[in-house]
Amino acid sequence: MNPAVLIASVYVFALAAFLGYQVISRVPPLLHTPLMSATNAISGISLIGSLVLAGAAHYPTFAHILGFVAVTTATINVVGGFGLTDRMLKMFNKRKPPIANIVKDAK
Repeated sequence: MNPAVLIASVYVFALAAFLGYQVISRVPPLLHTPLMSATNAISGISLIGSLVLAGAAHYPTFAHILGFVAVTTATINVVGGFGLTDRMLKMFNKRKPPIANIVKDAK
């Protein structure tokens, strides 16, 4: 690999990590659920990319192993993220009173 490309790639990765941390740390707690839903969608896109890498025939074996690891971790991230988002959204639902209280109040 060309050293200039490697340095540019490391630079972009470091910049993305820094900006991601800065953006996430400034999000108010009320907005974490919608933000999680958006990141789950992005994880879904990375899952598709990892499926392509894992299923391609002309890549070496090491790339297939990395593709399998990427598919596994992206799947865990997507499923866990949607489960957690659903659980957080259920906290905002109004609780229904038990049927016994409704019948007692009707009398």
